[in-house]
Amino acid sequence: MKKSFYILGFITFFILGIGAMFEFLTWPYRGIIVFVGFLFLNFGLIPTYFYQKYKQC
Repeated sequence: MKKSFYILGFITFFILGIGAMFEFLTWPYRGIIVFVGFLFLNFGLIPTYFYQKYKQC
């Protein structure tokens, strides 16, 4: 479970980083990439983090 959390975190912040680069360079599809990154963050990484913390208690 911990390994999948790290992989999901890497993918999330990689997508957000690419989206930020697209924002700064004003390339097309920048809004979609940032939106997908925030979806991964809100519906993937944060629930996984809290689930791991719940299982530790």
